[in-house]
Amino acid sequence: MDFEALAPNNIPEDDLTLPFLKNHLKEFHEWQVECFYKKHKIADIVTLRAHYIDQLLTRLWKYAGLALSENICLVAVGGYGRGELHPKSDIDLLILSKEGFDEESEKKISAFITQLWDLKLDIGNSVRTLKDCFEQGSADITVATSMLEARYISGNKQAFEKLTALIEDKDFWPSDRFFTVKKEEQIKRHKNCRGDGYNLEPDLKNGSGGLRDIQTIAWIAKRHFGVNSLIELTGSNYITQGEYRELVDCQAMLWTIRFALHSVTNRPDNRLLFDYQTEVARMLGYSGSGNTAIEQMMKAFYQTIHRVKELNEMLLQYFDEAILGNIPTHIESIDENFQLREDMIELKTTSLFNEQPESILQLFLHIAENPKIKGIYSPTLRELHGARRCLTHWLQDIPECRDIFMEIIRHPRGIGLAFTLMHKYGILAAYIPQWSRIVGQMQFDLFHAYTVDEHTHKLIKNICNFNENKQIYPITTDIFNQLDKPELLYIAAIFHDIAKGQKGDHSTLGAVDARAFCELHGLTRYESKTVAWLVKQHLTMSVTAQRRDISDPRVVIEFAKIVRDEKRLNLLQCLTVADIRATNEETWNSWKAALLRDLYLSTLKVLRRGLESPPDIRDRIRDRQRKTLVLLRQQGVTDSQAKTLWKRFKLDYFFRYRSKQIAWHTKNLLAHKDHSRPMVLISEQKSSEATEIFVYHKEMPALFSSVVTVIDNKKLSIHDAKILSSRDDFSLSTFTVLEEDGSHIDPEKIQRLKKEIEMALLAPEKVNRQQTRLARVKRQFKFEPQVTFLPTRRKRTQIELVAFDAPGILADIGEIFRFSGMVLFTAKITTIGERAEDLFIISTAEGNALTEQQEENLKAQLMIKLSPD
Repeated sequence: MDFEALAPNNIPEDDLTLPFLKNHLKEFHEWQVECFYKKHKIADIVTLRAHYIDQLLTRLWKYAGLALSENICLVAVGGYGRGELHPKSDIDLLILSKEGFDEESEKKISAFITQLWDLKLDIGNSVRTLKDCFEQGSADITVATSMLEARYISGNKQAFEKLTALIEDKDFWPSDRFFTVKKEEQIKRHKNCRGDGYNLEPDLKNGSGGLRDIQTIAWIAKRHFGVNSLIELTGSNYITQGEYRELVDCQAMLWTIRFALHSVTNRPDNRLLFDYQTEVARMLGYSGSGNTAIEQMMKAFYQTIHRVKELNEMLLQYFDEAILGNIPTHIESIDENFQLREDMIELKTTSLFNEQPESILQLFLHIAENPKIKGIYSPTLRELHGARRCLTHWLQDIPECRDIFMEIIRHPRGIGLAFTLMHKYGILAAYIPQWSRIVGQMQFDLFHAYTVDEHTHKLIKNICNFNENKQIYPITTDIFNQLDKPELLYIAAIFHDIAKGQKGDHSTLGAVDARAFCELHGLTRYESKTVAWLVKQHLTMSVTAQRRDISDPRVVIEFAKIVRDEKRLNLLQCLTVADIRATNEETWNSWKAALLRDLYLSTLKVLRRGLESPPDIRDRIRDRQRKTLVLLRQQGVTDSQAKTLWKRFKLDYFFRYRSKQIAWHTKNLLAHKDHSRPMVLISEQKSSEATEIFVYHKEMPALFSSVVTVIDNKKLSIHDAKILSSRDDFSLSTFTVLEEDGSHIDPEKIQRLKKEIEMALLAPEKVNRQQTRLARVKRQFKFEPQVTFLPTRRKRTQIELVAFDAPGILADIGEIFRFSGMVLFTAKITTIGERAEDLFIISTAEGNALTEQQEENLKAQLMIKLSPD
């Protein structure tokens, strides 16, 4: 079948009925989808769709009797006016009259539009006179832009010609004003779409680097230069043939994804939501196990918008000069090759980048050395863009480039603007082969909010900004300022995730790449090994702090054995803090900061004391008790009162709590007289990094599940739980809690929360979990749970559980432990996007570690309960 067989012009007059036309539209769409699968050019598909609608509207316009109206014409505007339509794109129509509409014409127009609606066409229509067009277009840039793309379909052609003349009049949106407003509109649009365009659920049309950015270039060019397409600008210096072809390629890629998205959703969607990514990727022909197809598609998408953003910025800078006359005139020489034009660096000689590739790196070294430089001048950007595309080998293969690159890395301002622009304009990808592989590399999960290259760039900027954010991470800032070779940290940061997307462990593979890079760039054997170690262990500190019981000295000692010396510990602390903060905007909170700080300080003590001389636990307990007694005396509690109470506590209580916490518990426990009722304490917000809920109650199997259910019903996030028991069978439990956004508990919730926990412990059988609807963005990420039993000390069993973070998961786990007769001692709760990665330390009711058979039985129950539906 070809288009002629489906052309509306060939439909017999008698068949212009609603049922026939609906079926005809359906057949045409199915034929286009077939063409799409056969890899027909997307430009042909979207323009042919517009041509089909042209013919259909012309037939229906005539059928409605409007062809006989002398003063009226039908005009395509907006995207349809450009002659391009996707399956669910709006068909923007302007019904235009030279002077006005009589009653008969209005009836015919109403019948015409009603017929289009009945056909379920996505119509956006306006009915205006020429005067209306001028007045509304003058007042609204959106209306003006839509009419700028007006295209005649049917009716009185003279009316259309008058509209064209009106729009082309210089007083109707002068080009300088049009350019300024369009630039402001683009900035606002990007901001509304979270700016950088690297969303996990991107907006194909409105996001940074999306279709609107290409259209903005075309609109401005059309308004100022009077051209109907960008190809007409290639005859001047405003756009090269290569840049034009690149824009066309990018537009084709974005069109292809959008066509598939519309076909999958059958709605005018522009956001590529998780719900549709699998099917869209399949329709585009991507394949592979797991999420490979999605990641391949999104990588191509992110690389495309990166190219659009670069071209958009460069061309708008050119237009700024041409339209507004903003040509920088003050010139200051830098050296024989570069000069400063106002605050922009500029090449003195064209083709230098092609003839001397090391000059590319020299450009960025100047940016690092000269704080006056704020950006790169547009002609130099064009030279840089062209030279990068013509490179036949990696820049790091050139010895002079390697020397300059290390100068940039070692310069105090090198990791500032210079590094950012090297990333932005693709020079890092042209310098480091492995970096080119991670450009646009995404991970299909809810934890990593950015592509791998964007995440790494943000990580490095976090390191660079330590001093500007000392209040956020004071210890880390002090550590960073004491580093004698910060360039080792920067290189490790560049390589920490550089092997993502490769087969195998990315930390191990990245360490190999990092060491080779260091050796190539002349670092010593010791420095190269240090960087490689940092890359290999870059997740170790985060995992230990968040998923291990760091109040246990044995955990700290094991971590210290991995680190081995204070220098490595300092570097790893800086890398870990910057890494967590760069993952997504919601990841970092005061509780994670406290965990990392405590692990750092504890490990530092172990290293300074010596790995061969670990601290004695009993000495540590006695020291903590002494400090606590000092605090209690200040609050009117005698040593005798405190020590009498403490006789009821086991020793592990004293190394799992700090002195301030023990004093807080002790004072309130001494005042608590009715031991048949629970005592619930909630910490003051200013006194801790997270809100602590301390629960004292007679031991009972349902304690953990009851408390976590109440907390979960309040939509709070549990980050840690200590379930300790006294010698006389009372539970001393602490739940570390934050709001879902990482803030402390809303003060208005505290009293209600306290009361509800007390009621839950008195009547656990009445505790009901509130039904919580699973968030839309999580529905695509369900996976089978993983249950791992870890080696641990005698009489305890450690379970590492990775499962889908469904509502009420902790209560479910608590119930399983309860019905299995297990005693829970500690829970480390870590939520990473859609994943719950938790550690539980348990024993049997008799106080023993689980046998192999008990482990198998417990694992089977957890797998059944936590497996996705």
